[in-house]
Amino acid sequence: MTDNATLLARRTAAVPRGVATAFPIFADRAENAELWDVEGKRHIDFAGGIAVLNTGHRHPKIMAAVEAQMARFTHTAFQVTAYEPYVELAEKLNARAPFTGPAKTIFFTTGGEALENAVKIARAHTGRSAVITFTGAFHGRTMLTMAMTGKVAPYKKKFGPMPAEVFHVPFPVALHGVSVQQSLDALGFLFRADVEPERVAAIVIEPVQGEGGFYETPVELWRALRKICDEHGIVLIADEVQTGFGRTGKLFAVEHTGVEPDMITMAKSLAGGFPLSGVLGRAEIMDAPEPGGLGGTYGGSPIACAAALAVLDVMEEEKLLDRADAVGARIKGRLAEIASRNDVVPITGIRGNGAMIGFDIVKSRGTYEPDADATKRVTTHALANGLILLSCGVHANVVRILVPLTVSDAVLDEGLAALEASLVAAAKV
Repeated sequence: MTDNATLLARRTAAVPRGVATAFPIFADRAENAELWDVEGKRHIDFAGGIAVLNTGHRHPKIMAAVEAQMARFTHTAFQVTAYEPYVELAEKLNARAPFTGPAKTIFFTTGGEALENAVKIARAHTGRSAVITFTGAFHGRTMLTMAMTGKVAPYKKKFGPMPAEVFHVPFPVALHGVSVQQSLDALGFLFRADVEPERVAAIVIEPVQGEGGFYETPVELWRALRKICDEHGIVLIADEVQTGFGRTGKLFAVEHTGVEPDMITMAKSLAGGFPLSGVLGRAEIMDAPEPGGLGGTYGGSPIACAAALAVLDVMEEEKLLDRADAVGARIKGRLAEIASRNDVVPITGIRGNGAMIGFDIVKSRGTYEPDADATKRVTTHALANGLILLSCGVHANVVRILVPLTVSDAVLDEGLAALEASLVAAAKV
């Protein structure tokens, strides 16, 4: 039987080192919030394929929808021969758009494609070129989205020069000493020093920074950005690739703010593990590009669209928005208890709406000095304890929890116990 070590050696010889893998295990099968590696070891999945599996691994209803679609056809290219699942999915998402007025949706394959095309649409609508994003943001690995990403290592290192007309503003995080007013002052400085607002096509922001550390965008900043965009004719884009589809207790995380974006990018949990992304936006903006200006051979795969329609059904039938809140409350309650212990690595900043939960690991209690080494020890011990757990953040000291919303209470509690044991073990240097 193949083992993890053998497969790791084969992987090292055959696959470029540029695509990193967090852990030296290889998946064999998975169900809901559990995964078994090729050696038969069971792992509780707190990563969810990086926020892709809000409905869990291989949800029966999603698998049945995919199998039914596969029995009919797998691909035509929507630009050649259209198909109903694409149109039906667009209709259902348009009806759930978190803004007033008519909406339209177009589908692609990856989150990076969604962001690229959102910018293309914004440029076509405004006739402008510049894009503003935030430090700490992650928007993708294509050339444009890499430029939009607000973190150099590892995403931009060795890949320059970046595309022009992309500007960054500091993202407000109180723990990092950056306030909303400082962010707005920096944006004002940018308008005076580098790019006039009349040249800006779009401002792009994540409702909760994913790779940047699970920091929520303050409502105050959302309101200010909406006002600025309205004053200057700038398109406001919410990047919901990681936050969308119930993760925060709303279909889209921006719904927590009461502010209406002009466009939303989505991917990850949209199709329950099948590759699908999209851009949802105000109809008058979405119709700006000429016919043929948008598309992609695999964009809006009929199999993925069938899966996504099933995802929406599962979310409603199993009340996953409510479940996200319940799961998140359970996680935060347990983390608060753990944080009071003296035999664990110091943790602080427990946060998150719904089940998008993060916390920081620091060097000492009562201060904020990021401890990336301790964070790495925690995720390493977690794997040994049968828990798949990811870190993130600009200082690599944030632990993020993205367990499927369909997880049972028993499996969730088992995973939290493994997390607690890992925090204890990591304190024993």
